[in-house]
Amino acid sequence: MFEQLGLIGCGLMGGSFALACKRAGLVQRVVGYSKSPSTTERARQMGVIDIEAPSALLAVAGADLVLLAVPVAATGATLKAIRHLVTPQTLVMDVGSTKTDVVQAAQDALRERIGSFVPAHPIAGREAAGVEHADAGLYQGAQVILTPTERTLATQLQRAEDLWRALGCRVARMAPELHDAALAAVSHLPHLLAFATMGGINAQPDAERLLAMAGPGFRDFTRIAAADPVLWRDVLLANREQVLAQAQHFAGALEQFQQAMRAGDAQLLQDLITLASTSRARWRLGDAALPSDH
Repeated sequence: MFEQLGLIGCGLMGGSFALACKRAGLVQRVVGYSKSPSTTERARQMGVIDIEAPSALLAVAGADLVLLAVPVAATGATLKAIRHLVTPQTLVMDVGSTKTDVVQAAQDALRERIGSFVPAHPIAGREAAGVEHADAGLYQGAQVILTPTERTLATQLQRAEDLWRALGCRVARMAPELHDAALAAVSHLPHLLAFATMGGINAQPDAERLLAMAGPGFRDFTRIAAADPVLWRDVLLANREQVLAQAQHFAGALEQFQQAMRAGDAQLLQDLITLASTSRARWRLGDAALPSDH
């Protein structure tokens, strides 16, 4: 058990983590800070946090567990602000969707205290942001990827893994670069395509009529386009090289479909659809966990 969770960022991800830790009996108290005082106050009213802190530094004072649930672009500045209160006994984690940039920012900000930092990415979330949507069950059954730095203390890495497992998560470890390459394919590019799909429709003069005719398929495909704009702006910029590389793979696949349609080649079109359909039918969320490195 941890005595105090210092929560920096009391939105959906951070708030859900705090609630999950409380429900599992893993923390005695939660001190929270958000950039918006109204968010921090709301988090306290909801019981997500126990004490409001006026700054990130004061949220960390006395904490043996710290979670950063801030946009990835804010990671470096946040860690720098709390650095001198981070000790070898303090477990510090983030929940960012990119890891190479986070690791670099942490190394620059924490310097000799980097051993306490365990970069983490719980693959969970909702399209609705804000502490109002915080849910103690958000992480139940989720895959959590840890991307330790070369200087991350083995004891802190084990504590992080044990903590996420205690929250009902499946935990794997991998290099930050491999994480970012994989997530570009299965998360970041799909979000980009959903944003672009909505953008393409909105650019047409009869956009409202088109949207009025949309059904469940369109709803499911574009659900993630309702995601937090600031968060996804930062993710796409932070991982742009990998996302752009995946966009080229998508463009090649799309061109195959377009060529078949231009040529009126029914068999090729059916073959391409069959390959995609079969692959999608075989895939099931959570069927297989990523291997750990130990």
